[in-house]
Amino acid sequence: MAEKEKQEAFRVDIPSNDKGFAPPSPRGPPPAPVVSNPLFPILSYCGASILMTVTNKYVLSGYDFNLNFFLCMVQSIVCVVAIAIGKSMGYIKYRDFSMDEARKWFPISVLLILMIYTSSKALQFLSIPVYTIFKNLTIILIAYGEVLWFGGSVTGMALFSFGLMVLSSVVAAWADISAAIDNYGHSSTETAAALSTLNAGYIWMLINCLSSASYVLGMRKRIKLTNFKDFDTMFYNNLLSIPVLFFSSLLFEDWSSTNINLNFPEERRNNIIIAMIFSGLSSIFISYTSAWCVRTTSSTTYSMVGALNKLPLAISGLIFFDAPVTFFSVTAIGIGFFSGIVYALAKVKQSQSKTGVLPTSNPTMSASSQSMRDGFGQKS
Repeated sequence: MAEKEKQEAFRVDIPSNDKGFAPPSPRGPPPAPVVSNPLFPILSYCGASILMTVTNKYVLSGYDFNLNFFLCMVQSIVCVVAIAIGKSMGYIKYRDFSMDEARKWFPISVLLILMIYTSSKALQFLSIPVYTIFKNLTIILIAYGEVLWFGGSVTGMALFSFGLMVLSSVVAAWADISAAIDNYGHSSTETAAALSTLNAGYIWMLINCLSSASYVLGMRKRIKLTNFKDFDTMFYNNLLSIPVLFFSSLLFEDWSSTNINLNFPEERRNNIIIAMIFSGLSSIFISYTSAWCVRTTSSTTYSMVGALNKLPLAISGLIFFDAPVTFFSVTAIGIGFFSGIVYALAKVKQSQSKTGVLPTSNPTMSASSQSMRDGFGQKS
C-alpha cells in the first residue's frame, strides 16, 4: 500500500489528445543580451566622449578658471582610484607597480600631461565645435608620423580627407573671427579682447595637436617594448602623472583664498567638483566602451562610429554652451564631419587592400583593443 501511494505521488498526468502527443514546437533563438547588441556599445561610446568633453567645458567655462593642473590631477586621482577598486573586486586586472617599469614609462606620462593640460587650455578658450574640428588635425600629424617612424602609408583618399580637415579648420576659425566682429564691431576693445582670446585658443590647440601626436606615437613605440595592456597603460599614465601635476599646481598656480573663490564660486562649487569627478570617470568609460564597440561590432563599424561621433560632439557645444550658430560655423561642422567619414572609409579601403576581405563578424583588432579585451578578468 505504501509503495502504491509513493508511485501515485510521483505520477505526472498527461492530458489526453486525440491527435496524439505532439512535441513542443522549436522556439526561435533567444534575444541577444545587452552586452552583445551593437547599438548599446555604440551609444555608450558616443555618450562617454560627449560626457567627458561637456563636463570639462563646464568646469573650464567658469570666469577666469586657471587651476588647470589641479583639474588634471583630480581626474588622474579619480581614474587611479576607480581602476584600483575594479581590480580589488576582480572585474579588471593590471600589473602591480614596478619602479623599473615606471622609470621606462615616465616620459610617456610627461607627454600625456602636456597633452591633457594643453587640451584643457584650448577647450577653455575655444568652443566645443571649434575644438572638435581642430582636433582632427592631430590625425594628419599621426598619419605622417607613422609614415616616418613605422613605415606607414597615406593613400590618395586619406590625403583628400586631410585637405577637408584643414579646410574645415580654416572655415571654423573664420566663423569665430566673424562672430566676434559682428558682436562687438571692428574697433571696440571688446572685439580686441575676443580676438585675443581666440588667438590664445588657437595657439594652445596647435600645441595640443603636436603633443597629442607625440604622445600617441611615443606610446605606440613604448607599448611594443613593455607589452603593456590598456589597463596597465591607464594605471601607469595616471599614477605617474599625479606627483608631476601636484607640484606643477603648487608652483605655477595661484592658491590664494581669493583665487580659490574665483575658481570655485559658492553658487557653483558643488557642481564643479562633481563635474571634475565625472570627467575623470568618463576617461575610463571611453577606454572601455571603445573596446566594447570593437568586440561587438567590427573594426569597420568602429572607425565609422569614430567619424560620425564628431557631429553629436560638436552639436553638444551648440546646445549646452550657446556657441554661435552661423552659416560658417555650421559649414565648418559639416566639412569636418564629412572629412571624418572620408578618412574612415580611406582606412577601411586600405585595410581591404591588405587583407582582401571586408571585416564583418571577426575583425582583426588593433593592439590596444585586443589588450583591453585581455585586460578584463572574470570575477571569481
